[in-house]
Amino acid sequence: MFCDEVLELVEALAAGDLTPDPRVMTHVQSCAGCAAALAAARRVDGLLKQRTAPSAPPQFTTRIMGRIRRDRWRRDQFLDLGFNLTVGVVLLFVLTGFWILLSQSGLGGISHDAANILGSAVSDLMHRATPSLPLYLAASAIVATALGVWWWAEKDA
Repeated sequence: MFCDEVLELVEALAAGDLTPDPRVMTHVQSCAGCAAALAAARRVDGLLKQRTAPSAPPQFTTRIMGRIRRDRWRRDQFLDLGFNLTVGVVLLFVLTGFWILLSQSGLGGISHDAANILGSAVSDLMHRATPSLPLYLAASAIVATALGVWWWAEKDA
């Protein structure tokens, strides 16, 4: 067994967390450096056990939990920003590809004509519906009032 292997185990041996292997103990008995390291670790462990632990200051837990929440919130905000930027870049690429497809295939002219037809249809519909608009608004107000009264009546029940 080598000294570096034993020195890794010295703290656990001194604290009593690890039961000593016969090979380790043989090495410690034959190596003055490892024996001194184990003795020093046992002294330090004994001094630490004798010392009383200081009490936590007031509001310690509250402050630590608040700091943890803030750090987690900042990390989540950074992750959200990265995700949103990635989605935005992907959407930009998709829209650019769609625009290139439309312009290269000639579908852009057809879509322009379709938009003109749709616009004229909406315009025609608005011209037809404009005289009846007060009637539609009155009917909507009556339905909204009825729903409001119904909600109010059910709220007390």
